[in-house]
Amino acid sequence: MINIYEVKETQHMIEQENLDVRTITLGISLLDCIDSDLDRLNDKIYKKITETARNLVSVGEQIEREYGVPIVNKRISVTPAGLIGGAACRCPEDYVKLARTLDAAAKEVGVNFIGGYSALVSKAMTESDRNLIHSIPEALAVTERVCSSVNVGSTRTGINMDAVRLCGEIVKKTAEATKERDSLGCAKLVIFCNAPDDNPFMAGAFLGVTEGDAVINVGVSGPGVVKRALKKVRGKGFEELCETIKKTAFKVTRVGQLVAGEASKRLGVPFGIVDLSLAPTPAVGDSVAEILEEIGLERVGAPGTTAALALLNDQVKKGGVMASSYVGGLSGAFIPVSEDQGMIDAVNEGALTLEKLEAMTCVCSVGLDMIAIPGKTKASAISGIIADEMAIGMVNQKTTAVRLIPVIGKDVGETASFGGLLGYAPIMPVNQFDCSTFINRKGRIPAPIHSFKN
Repeated sequence: MINIYEVKETQHMIEQENLDVRTITLGISLLDCIDSDLDRLNDKIYKKITETARNLVSVGEQIEREYGVPIVNKRISVTPAGLIGGAACRCPEDYVKLARTLDAAAKEVGVNFIGGYSALVSKAMTESDRNLIHSIPEALAVTERVCSSVNVGSTRTGINMDAVRLCGEIVKKTAEATKERDSLGCAKLVIFCNAPDDNPFMAGAFLGVTEGDAVINVGVSGPGVVKRALKKVRGKGFEELCETIKKTAFKVTRVGQLVAGEASKRLGVPFGIVDLSLAPTPAVGDSVAEILEEIGLERVGAPGTTAALALLNDQVKKGGVMASSYVGGLSGAFIPVSEDQGMIDAVNEGALTLEKLEAMTCVCSVGLDMIAIPGKTKASAISGIIADEMAIGMVNQKTTAVRLIPVIGKDVGETASFGGLLGYAPIMPVNQFDCSTFINRKGRIPAPIHSFKN
């Protein structure tokens, strides 16, 4: 039962500490839309999405009004396009038509983003997968709401280095295709290792093939709430620190559980998971970096940063798991640069580098996220960074991802602006030594020895 104390406490977190439900994401299976005729495929996809999601936005707004809980985004995730388009899409241009259909359907129902323009190629690529990946630059340039992802590795299969090499080239081409908007297309493209089937957060959301016809997943965020709670335990030991984070994460997840249950009931769609991710925004006071600094760092990037982030991530998950029977997705702490004012400040002051961010990804929820780099960066260097991050995910049996934005026409010392929740970012330097000989080797990095479990 929720008592009056919890109601008042939640109201305070919303009004004073930037607590919000970051997204209600409706997952929609498109497997029953598969057709060998491209026009019929697109018609089926448009009809399925618009019928299934027709009440998503209005229901989200009703819940906001009735409970006073801000719901920042309403989103859709669909079955990976590389699976549903294989029978009809014979070339990259066919996939671009499919992307336009997804965009039109998302616009019709009024959602912010639609995810699932995706390929799952952790072991090898089909011709259909290649066509989709080659289509990504144009698809993200001609659409507004479509988000794309490519899973190029897993602990069970290893890392598909052919896909890694191709993705480095695609990131550069996507940057070129959207260079008039500070290469914004790359902000909607993420490269994964061990991608989860139930992630509600963009740009990586898609509906996994193990899911049902439709599902509601909710993403909750509350960096400001955690930071405020930690002020009360300044100077205390690690036990008090950890208990405070756990208890706060529990309260935040309870809000997500409430919203998820209501959305599920009103839409007549099964509830999937609550993703408790401390996902920051550019707003002051809504920063993961500031939490780490409240824990005891002068600036994010200082010695001790990785340990502090590991502690935060683990306690957030422990608290969240106690508040809901179904916690999933990417639950933990996100460390995007452009979306976190504290991270931006740390980069500008020289405290935080790309290499330190990579070390932090060993213990955070995702990986190298929303990082702007010079537009002149070689595709092979981008592939090398992707490969490094995929190796961290593969060996540590965790989800890792890369969302790099090579901003065409800009260099270190300049700033790229993406708008809204995507924020802005200083251009960060990239190691200039060459890795192309390594990246151009063909084939796959084998799965680690500990993957052989049966």
